[in-house]
Amino acid sequence: MPTEYFEARERALLGERYDRLYAPPGAEPARGVTVSALRMSPEAFRAGADFGLEASPFCAAGFVVTEPGFKPGRHPWHHAGVFYSQEPSASAAAPLLGVRPGMRVLDLCAAPGGKTSQLASALAGQGLLVANEYVAARAEILKSNLERMGVSNAVVLNESPERIAAALPAFFDRILVDAPCSGEGMFRKEPAALAQHSEALVAQCAALGASILDSAAEALAPGGEILYATCTFAPQEDEGQVAAFLARHPEFVLADVMERAFAPFGSPGEANRTGGLPLDVSLVRRIWPCQGGEGHFMARLVKAGPPPDIDRAAQESLWLARMQRPAAEKKKPARPARDRRGAEAAAPAQVLEAWRAFAQETFPALADRPAVALGENVLLPPACPPLGLHILRAGVLAGEVHKGRFVPGHHLFTAFGAFCANIEALDMADPRCAAYLSGQEIPAGTAREGWCCVTVDGCPLGGGKASGGRVKNHYPKALRLLG
Repeated sequence: MPTEYFEARERALLGERYDRLYAPPGAEPARGVTVSALRMSPEAFRAGADFGLEASPFCAAGFVVTEPGFKPGRHPWHHAGVFYSQEPSASAAAPLLGVRPGMRVLDLCAAPGGKTSQLASALAGQGLLVANEYVAARAEILKSNLERMGVSNAVVLNESPERIAAALPAFFDRILVDAPCSGEGMFRKEPAALAQHSEALVAQCAALGASILDSAAEALAPGGEILYATCTFAPQEDEGQVAAFLARHPEFVLADVMERAFAPFGSPGEANRTGGLPLDVSLVRRIWPCQGGEGHFMARLVKAGPPPDIDRAAQESLWLARMQRPAAEKKKPARPARDRRGAEAAAPAQVLEAWRAFAQETFPALADRPAVALGENVLLPPACPPLGLHILRAGVLAGEVHKGRFVPGHHLFTAFGAFCANIEALDMADPRCAAYLSGQEIPAGTAREGWCCVTVDGCPLGGGKASGGRVKNHYPKALRLLG
């Protein structure tokens, strides 16, 4: 049952429509998956999936899972980053931003990463994706999910929106604000949302959302767009929030959310929820429980002015050159540096030389890609300006040098497995697939001697090293399926 405050408020706003709009379509919350274009098309996914599903009404790449016993975290395609397990209506927001390859995109409240992975799919490995999460533990989960999904051009931050806006003013083409909210749309799905709900929480979340939106406005370039989304019904966090933002920011206009929807869904906003401020509620969108979702609100905000006239290619080349310069110009220390094992550490030039030698043999398409030595580690960075922010990961941590030899990391295989010159190809039905995911050594079939990428149905799972007809398992222990 909803809280007394929630029901009294909503009955006052909706009248006799309350019982109809808040009637869920089923006894249990719908479950869904969203397919990553970095791995597979929705058509190929539907044709190859070995579990029951049907097309989602909210997203062209989304599906509603119809199989009650389906366990997404144990499926090989989950481990290969083919799909993200996501409540169906939650997948509606990200596509409405109109992200295209080459753009600079910010997800200000990104964890755990479902919508972020959709933005990454739209970028197709081109441009820059900055994914931020203020809560440190959630930021680590975000980083892990983006690695699993094979995202190569992301910078993962654990920062406040204010500091991001100060570091990157008028920088981004698109910003997603999936705001921390009172979670009224999660009452049925998450009992904790119901237990903590109160009028005071709604007011607190509305104030926080306003602050985040103000930071997003500062970080957005002229001509850019913000997609504001919540999973609540509270007027102060939805129509009232957007109307107040537009009153504070006359440089923004409200655009029609549904212009970019692949199919009609949800309902327009409600005029009696704006707090008395002007707002064309026909341009915003709500999803009520009776419409097949748990509950969402979306609004699209466009910043006036022409986009910046910048030679982005030249700018990004300069950033990448600056990233590589410190490693090449670093002065020799008075005493030899030691690695984490106590041995004398390799110099940056030696680290990069070991990486190049490995890449030329195993990942030849990456051999000339900009790389940075970070101690023993090699980073393949995205084109990003100096930030001065708390960065958890920028680009792909390719691996590390140990005793003069390069040892590839898991993210190298998930991000660039398609470029690996040595493949151990599996499919879902192959018992070696389950064995690999559980950490076992498997018989080699297609891989020759040396490091290889282990794939399932053409999508990278991780790394291995073939020798003597066997593939030694290098799937991270923390990710393995046990039992």
